[in-house]
Amino acid sequence: MIIRALRGEALGAALGDVAALRIRVFRDWPYLYDGDLEYERQYLTAYAAPGALVVGAFDGPRLVGAATAARMEDHASDFGAPFRAAGIDLGQVYYAAESVLLPEYRGRGIGHRFFDLREEEARLQGRKAMAFCAVIRPAEHPARPADYRPLDGFWQARGYAPVPGLVAEFGWKDLGEAGETRKRLQFWMRDL
Repeated sequence: MIIRALRGEALGAALGDVAALRIRVFRDWPYLYDGDLEYERQYLTAYAAPGALVVGAFDGPRLVGAATAARMEDHASDFGAPFRAAGIDLGQVYYAAESVLLPEYRGRGIGHRFFDLREEEARLQGRKAMAFCAVIRPAEHPARPADYRPLDGFWQARGYAPVPGLVAEFGWKDLGEAGETRKRLQFWMRDL
């Protein structure tokens, strides 16, 4: 396995694979995302901006996982709004946007490496905190797999905690839905 930051030409070459990987992984619970390759490619171009980071996990030449991050003030305003409302300086927060990893590669420490590299980048940029969010779904949701194991323990072991009241709303189309609906996402945060 090779895990490395993707920048410049390497990022440009991998954007299509990262987009396809996001669609594949986010189809599963709890996101249930009915993704669109063109939207994904457009969305990911923001990670070519200064201050952003994309990390790729490769098994040989095959991309099997990716993690993204950006300065909070550079991400979608829907994500910055709850921070502003809570009086948190966006210029101090680095946003760990996504971590996607194919199921057969989980449990090998790759998720930890994704967080390590994003936290390192946040510190290099002088950020004092890192945050990410997770979709809020009801426990009794009919699509929730019986064997689902939330990542809360993994995140807590890395020093993250949910921030009471720090919730964003963002829209996407769920599998089986006719159109996009707004979802609530809980922010988790830690000091660096």
